[in-house]
Parts: sequence; structure tokens; C-alpha cells
Amino acid sequence: MDKLLKPYNSQDTEDRIYASWEQGGFFNPDVCIQKGYTASDADYFSIVLPPPNVTGTLHMGHAAMLAIEDIAVRYNRMCGKRTLWLPGTDHAAIATQSKVETILYKEEGKRRHDLGREELLKRVEKFAQDSHDTIVNQVRKMGSSIDWSREAFTLDEKRNLAVRTAFKKMFDDGLIYRGYRIVNWDPKGQTTISDDEIVYKESKTTLYTFRYSKDFPIAISTTRPETKVGDTGVAVNPSDERYKHLIGKEYDITFAGVPIHVKIVADEAADPAFGTGAVGVTPAHSQIDWQIAQRHKLPIVPVINEYAKMADSTGTLAGKKVTDARIEIVEWLKKEDLLEKEEDVAHNIATAERTGATVEPLPKLQWFINVNKEFTLPYSNITGIASGSVTTLKELMRAVINNGQIKIIPDRFEKIYFQWVDNLRDWCISRQIWYGHRIPVWYKGEEIFCGMEAPTGEGWVQDEDTLDTWFSSGLWTFSTLGWPDMNSADLKNFHPTSLMETGYDIIFFWVARMVLMTTYLLGEIPFKTVYLHGLVRDAKGQKMSKSLGNLIDPLEMIKKYGADATRMSLIIGTGPGNDMKLSEDKVRGYKNFANKIWNATRFVLENVKDCDYSQKPILTEGDEKAIAEFEITLKDVTADIDNYRYYLAGEKLYHYFWHTFADVYIEQSKSRLSADKNSTDHISVQWTLLYILENCIRALHPFIPFVTEELWAMLPTHNKKMLIVESWPVVR
Repeated sequence: MDKLLKPYNSQDTEDRIYASWEQGGFFNPDVCIQKGYTASDADYFSIVLPPPNVTGTLHMGHAAMLAIEDIAVRYNRMCGKRTLWLPGTDHAAIATQSKVETILYKEEGKRRHDLGREELLKRVEKFAQDSHDTIVNQVRKMGSSIDWSREAFTLDEKRNLAVRTAFKKMFDDGLIYRGYRIVNWDPKGQTTISDDEIVYKESKTTLYTFRYSKDFPIAISTTRPETKVGDTGVAVNPSDERYKHLIGKEYDITFAGVPIHVKIVADEAADPAFGTGAVGVTPAHSQIDWQIAQRHKLPIVPVINEYAKMADSTGTLAGKKVTDARIEIVEWLKKEDLLEKEEDVAHNIATAERTGATVEPLPKLQWFINVNKEFTLPYSNITGIASGSVTTLKELMRAVINNGQIKIIPDRFEKIYFQWVDNLRDWCISRQIWYGHRIPVWYKGEEIFCGMEAPTGEGWVQDEDTLDTWFSSGLWTFSTLGWPDMNSADLKNFHPTSLMETGYDIIFFWVARMVLMTTYLLGEIPFKTVYLHGLVRDAKGQKMSKSLGNLIDPLEMIKKYGADATRMSLIIGTGPGNDMKLSEDKVRGYKNFANKIWNATRFVLENVKDCDYSQKPILTEGDEKAIAEFEITLKDVTADIDNYRYYLAGEKLYHYFWHTFADVYIEQSKSRLSADKNSTDHISVQWTLLYILENCIRALHPFIPFVTEELWAMLPTHNKKMLIVESWPVVR
């Protein structure tokens, strides 16, 4: 009670309470069963933490994710379920290596090849470990009730075994292949990137309309004249009457000093309404043109290299940057009187998310996952797809959403999910960086070996490339639970996971790939529900960034106002799938709420010292009504949490406690408490105050765990169990 005489101090409370939770083993479902807090045969609730990248510190978006997930975890633990929240971090290969390389060049003036693979990896691993330690501290500061004893890392030995197992199975089933195809090439990072790692930036550019030569019969339009030295065809729509008589004709031309051979082909991809209706086909530097070339057996002629410079085969253009080559070709077109029109157009430029470089489509020999190839699924727990069925990865990805086995919240994102799956091309999984899971393939002459370990004998050389980070992240829900050991207790007890909570911006990067990997490798879903949160923006609705100077640091907010206030500010007012506006004032406001609870508890405890809570007395009609009003709120809150309406549940508890319990009931109780201590009215109001306060603190615990845990220990009603493993309040 003496502690209550002073204002609530989150700085003196939160670290101490978190340490007591952790030391008590309350985050570990096995310990909770051993200590009798959870029944061994109880239903389970499991969730894996979306692993933060080991490239820096957590931001407010991560804080929102942690708050939402911890509410779900604490609530289900209080409901008596075997509850597991499994943590981990992501090696984020391209991002992490890129960051270390930037530091290396800035501080030492060296490139990765100056150090060599082994030394660079030592530097990257040291950076990743330091970053990991910072991230783990921040996760703890948010009050996350995570089972640290099960912590995983996407690049640790257990995950490496899972990755190699998955790769070999997909290779043996013919789903992984090595092929020469167009990929997205990052000339700054010197690696391939996936379609999802491209950021499109709108820019003004020039659309040029010209002919290859004075005797060429068709004018074409392009924003990239420098690629035309690699053209091997011109596509026209088969229904375009203007060009029907030219289909099939071939021309030898010297274009900007480079000999090219062009064949006119009929293809539906050519839009008669765009430009001249004719498209110059550059198979080596356009995904669409590559497909046209495949349909018409046009040759592939690369004219741009990995450094975004013109190839050696381009004559006087060789070695020049593509932008400089463009200027030179346009000048040549003007000089030769071949340029018919120039017009300014808006154009989306593809840039690499991690390095900011302009992406070049290049033909490369890479590893791919075939998403359309049929295979036999030996075991299936997927509704509508029986064990032994012949299916494809795309069909599996569609099935589990169509049949309702996985529910996406909000459901409007289902449409976006299907659009992405329908347009999904074969997934390029190889990366030309050193940090990451090495591809488990070895070569000796013309021989290729894929295995869990290197083949015996001399002369075998392992593939230099590493795997796309999303390959290992796609295994996350089950590799963290013990797979490929199918007898793992965790895998049997906690998979499929109950909930996947993440940002709507990575539904394609990660969510869809987890569905792909899990349905294929396990024949079941990775999770039952996907909850998508939005972006955290500033008070004006702008995206938070260093350049705008509007970042809000979660650790700074925790230091100033406490983790409870920070959590509430990130929950209330924003539903799933919607961006939220956040200001420091909002966080400060919820610090006042923690103080309100603190002060209300002090008042109640000061006035119920002689109350026998163990026996419910005869209550007055007014107190019965007050309890009924609280229980209506509790019933609504429980339904909201069960249906993932955390923002509504938090708001209802906030308004009930502040405006109904504290401002109305407590105020009305003051005159009644001064009555005869033995009177029915006095005993009734004491018991009612304790009943509502106790159950409010229970119900508020998932939202504001620190102040509620601190106050719980002071209540005369509890049985010496910590609140984290107490039961959720139940309506009588």
C-alpha cells in the first residue's frame, strides 16, 4: 500500500516485472504445464514472431506488431491454453550484407572482394549478432511474453538443415531447376532480386518513335533506345491490318553501328493502340520481350552487362553507361533522320528496394522454383486435395484460401492475395551474395549433385550462390518447431500455428511463400488466421522517415511514458489493415490512463481493508446493476478479442474503466463508504468495488501488462499467482 501513495513509475516497475515473468518460466508452455498453470491436455495457441531483420533497430511498425501479438498471446494464456510465442530474427541476406559493405567502404575504403568471402562473412556475422542483441532488448522492453528458450535464427544450424532438406526435396521432385532466363538484376548490389523486392518510382521520361533504318517498313516506339542494338524482332498484333503483309519478313540492319537481324512476328502482346502498334523485341532485356521471343524462337542477344553498361558486342557503345548510350543513340537517330517523334511520358522505373539502384532485366543462369509444374502430394490435410493428388504449387496456394482453412483479416486482402498468386512467375531463388544459405549443389565437369552434404570424391565445387532470404523465411512456422524431424513434440503440439500477424505490405513477400512451402512440404496449412496490420504514420498521416524528421522511437516513448502507454497508443483507434496516425501526445494520453488505474486502485484498497471478499454478500440493486453493466462490457470485450477486434476491445475497456467505473461508480461510492461499516450498503459497495476492480485488472492485463501485474500483487483477492497465468475473467 505504501507504494500506492506515490505516483505510478513505469521506470521502476517494467524491467523488474519482466525479469520476474521470465525467471518464473511463464513464457514457456512446458513450464506452465509442469507448475500446474496449464492443463497438459488443454487446447493450444501458437504464434511465431515475424523475425525482424538483423540490420538495425525496431521502429514503431515493429512495436505495433509486438503489441498486437502479445495481446493475443496473453489472452489465450489466461484462457488456459498451452500458449507458445516463438521468437527469432532474420538474417536478411541482401540487406545485411549491403549494410556491412557500405560500412566497410565508408570506414576502410574496401570492397567485399578485397576481404574475400571468409573475412566478409565474419564481419557480417559480428554485425548481425550486435544488431540481434539490440533487437532482443527492444522486444523485451515492449513486454512481449515470448518463449526465449526456443529462440531461432533463419541462418542457424537447425534452419540450415531445414533449408537443405526442403531444397533437395524440391529438386528431386523437379520443382527446382537451373535455367537461363530473364531476371531482375541489381547492378549496385550485383545480385538478382525477386519481383517483390522492386520499388517502382514514377518519373518523367521520353518516348522515342523511330525506324531502325530508312528502308525499314515500320516505326517503333521505346523509352530505352539503348536496348535496340539487341533487338531480334518486331512484334505486331495479328489483327492489325497495317502490318499483316509484313509478318514473317526478316531484315539485316546496321543500327547505331551495330549489326542486328530483325524478324517481324505476329503476337497478341503487341497493342495496336500504343505508339505505332509495333514493338521492338529485345529478348535479353525485357520480361515481356523474352516471352515473345520464346514463342517465336527469336535469338537472345544481351547488350547490357551486370554493371548497367553496354556490352563488348555493341561496337563504339561498349563500356558506356546505359544513360550515356541512350543519348548517343538518340543523336545518331537524329543525324540519320530516323527519329520521327519525341514525347514526354510518365514512366515507372524499377529500383532495387535495398540499394536504390535501377534494376536491369538481364538473362542469367539461375535457380528457380517452378510454380506451375505438376507433382504428387503424398500427404494432404488440405480440404479438397486428397493425399496422392497431382497438383501444383499455385493450386495449393489458392486452395487453402478458397476452402476457408486460412482466414485473412481483413478479408479484402484475399483479392490481392489471389491476384498475386495468379500472376506469379517461376520464383528465382538464387542470389549472388556471400551471406546466406549456400545452395546445396555441387559441380564436377558436366556432373551436378544435389544433396544434404558435399559428395565424396575430389573435384566437386559447390555453387557459389546463396538462396533468397524468403526461401528460409518461408519455412519459418515449422522449421522453428523442429522440422524436418516429423516426430518433434513442438511440431506435433503447436503446428499449424494459430495466428500469423504481420504487416499488409509483406503479404506477398512472406505470407504467400509460407503457404507455398508448408502446403508442399507438410501437406497442411502454416497458420489458421492471418491478421494484417497497417503502417504507423505520423500525426499528419505521413510515412515516418529520417529525411522528414518525423520518426517516433518506441524506446524513447517507453522511457518517457512506459511500455503500457506505448502499447495502448498503437492499438486503440486503428483496425486491421488500416494505417494509423501516431503522435507523442497520443502516447502521453495513455500514460494518464495508467495513472488513473493506479489512483483508482489506491482508493479502492484504502476503503476495503475490512472486506471479506471470499463470501459474496447480499448486494444492493444498484450494485447488482453495476456488476451487470461491467459484465456486459466484459462479454463484448471477450467477443472482440476472439474475433481479432483488439482495437475495439482496448477502447471499450479504456472507456469503461475511466468513465464508468472511476468517474461514476467510484464517485458514487464515496458517500456510501462513510456509512455504518456493518450496514448492508457498506458491505455491498466494498465487495462490488473489489469485484469490478479485480476483473478490470484481469481484462486489461493483455493490453497493459506491467501496471496490471504490479497492482495485482497488491489486491487482497488474488491467490498469490502472478497475473500473467491467472484466468481470464468469466461472466457469471
